[in-house]
Amino acid sequence: MRIKMCSIHVTDPAAAYRFYTEVLGFTDLFVMPEGNLYVVCSPEDPDGVGLLLEPSDNPIGENYRRACYEEGHPAIVFGAKDVAAEYERLTRAGVRFTQNVVEDPGGTTAVFDDTCGNLIQLHQD
Repeated sequence: MRIKMCSIHVTDPAAAYRFYTEVLGFTDLFVMPEGNLYVVCSPEDPDGVGLLLEPSDNPIGENYRRACYEEGHPAIVFGAKDVAAEYERLTRAGVRFTQNVVEDPGGTTAVFDDTCGNLIQLHQD
C-alpha cells in the first residue's frame, strides 16, 4: 500500500493551481477547470503522490484551514534537496516567507505563505 493522493484546502483552487504550477514548479496530474478540480504533482516524482487543491467550501475544511493558518501551523511539508536554495529561488519569485531558513537537529526548514490560505513548510534532512 502507498499514498496515492493527499489534499490541501485552499481558498481558491484555480489561483492555487497557478501558484503551485507557475511559482512552485509543480506539474499537472489532473486538471478539470469546469469542475474546479486541480491535482498537481512534483516534477521530481511524476508517478508519486498527487496533491489535490481542495476547495474550502466545506465549513469543516475551511475552519481547519483557517485555524491552522491563524496559529501559524503549516498545512503540509514539502521536501527539498536544498532548502536555502529554494528559499532564495522563491523569494526572488515574490513568495512571502513567515519563517526564514532554520537549521536544527531535525533538519533545515523554512515556511512560506502559499497565497491561498496556507503555510507550507520546506524540509531538508
